[in-house]
Amino acid sequence: MIRFCNNFTKITGYIPQKFIFKTKVFYEDKSVQDRNIKGKAIIISNHISIYDFAVYLFVFFGRTIRAQVAEVLFEKKVLGKFLKCMGEIYVNRNNIDFDFLIKSEDILRKNGVVLIFPESRLPKDGESRPLPFKTSAAFLALSSGAPVIPVYTNGQYFKGKKARVIIGKPIHALELVDENLSDQENIKRVSEHFRDRIIDLGRQLDEKTKGESNVRN
Repeated sequence: MIRFCNNFTKITGYIPQKFIFKTKVFYEDKSVQDRNIKGKAIIISNHISIYDFAVYLFVFFGRTIRAQVAEVLFEKKVLGKFLKCMGEIYVNRNNIDFDFLIKSEDILRKNGVVLIFPESRLPKDGESRPLPFKTSAAFLALSSGAPVIPVYTNGQYFKGKKARVIIGKPIHALELVDENLSDQENIKRVSEHFRDRIIDLGRQLDEKTKGESNVRN
């Protein structure tokens, strides 16, 4: 059912999203990582809009992406049913509940792809972006051994604006582990590295899109 919902959404939405998002994809190194994802993987990204996931749904068209989604969106009647149909991962930020990590690990064990927005929420006006990263993405990367694909979006959607996305080279979290540090310290270390990579991708996207209008957020 999940695969059917994903395929139906992608097929019926492919043409409309071309005109709505006008997405152009750039690469840090296309020979290392392009839009095709083989095997299990974790995608991490900055978070600008609730439409970020919709954009990535078509950027990585060939894979069924299971995103970690906050409880507030599941609580919306129609949207909540759609998210369940798509197989998205419910994250309750109001309770100490780690079911979302268990479900994410299960998806990765089956060679699936999990999308995480480590900022955990949308930024408010005036806040420095990206926000500090929560450590769940780092924990999941270390526990599963799955490669992490960093992606940056400029968040420019609708009203004639152009969505621009850059896909970075995979990160292998286990290679970042320092044996002299505790597990908690290593998780924090990896999480900070993830954020640094997202910031760097944002700079690279700026460089690659110089001269374009309505690109930078």
